[in-house]
Amino acid sequence: MEKFITLKDTVVPLDSENVDTDQIIPARFLKATDKAGFGDNLFRDWRYNKDGSENKDFVLNDPTYSGSILVAGNNFGCGSSREHAAWAIKGFGFKAVISSYFADIFKGNALNNGVLPVQVSPEFLQKIFVAVTKDPSEKIKIDLENQEVELTGSGEKEHFDIDPYKKTCLMNGYDDIDFLVSKLDVIRKFEKKHSGKDKKLEKTY
Repeated sequence: MEKFITLKDTVVPLDSENVDTDQIIPARFLKATDKAGFGDNLFRDWRYNKDGSENKDFVLNDPTYSGSILVAGNNFGCGSSREHAAWAIKGFGFKAVISSYFADIFKGNALNNGVLPVQVSPEFLQKIFVAVTKDPSEKIKIDLENQEVELTGSGEKEHFDIDPYKKTCLMNGYDDIDFLVSKLDVIRKFEKKHSGKDKKLEKTY
């Protein structure tokens, strides 16, 4: 998994609330078990018209906006617990999503797949939407180590929370197995230290 320490980029503003996982990746595209290709169908029913042509009014088809950060309205990722939603967002090229609230299961799936969900206050989210709408070249800086998100134009910052374990994994590019492997020396020392005690216990019984 790619390391995530600091990200500074322009953003794509999706000013919609209650974006559920069926909008992120419609159920008819869930047959594949491989993560590859899901980005092609991200927001499929919003990005394309029924005749297959691009919906020019949808923000992902608007050349005004680009970047690896998606900014979305409140309650992003609600609905069914499909992990494919996180796969689609990552597959499209987004590395972080900013919202004022994430559904818990989506948040976990995003973190497990190397996409950072940044939860900010409704007030700060609104500032981002206003700034980006005014100037699409506005960049957002996400500093994972210090857990801060910044509007680089004005310098306004806000702290965000993240599970310490997930923070360690993202900053080191670890998945759960990688994290365990990184602790191999500690595990071996623990086993060596306690193996003798175990034998003494066995003799007791």
